[in-house]
Amino acid sequence: MDYPVIAESEGVKIKPELMEIEKLYYCVFQDKVLLFFKDQGELLNCYEIEEKEIVDAVKNSSSAEDIENLLQKFIDKENLNH
Repeated sequence: MDYPVIAESEGVKIKPELMEIEKLYYCVFQDKVLLFFKDQGELLNCYEIEEKEIVDAVKNSSSAEDIENLLQKFIDKENLNH
């Protein structure tokens, strides 16, 4: 399956039809980490993270699991789950 979020030089392309509900997808674009997910109502949600330390950590991560753990720690720290 293709990844539903792709960052290209001209912008970010999103294919919501490929997204699973409540699964987090991410990409790096213009020194920001963009987070996307489709909720239970199938609405697309987007958040951007500009904090340099997070962006750099995502860019330098070696695996998707590392990135997901990093993003989850950020979400928990910022209390974005509520």
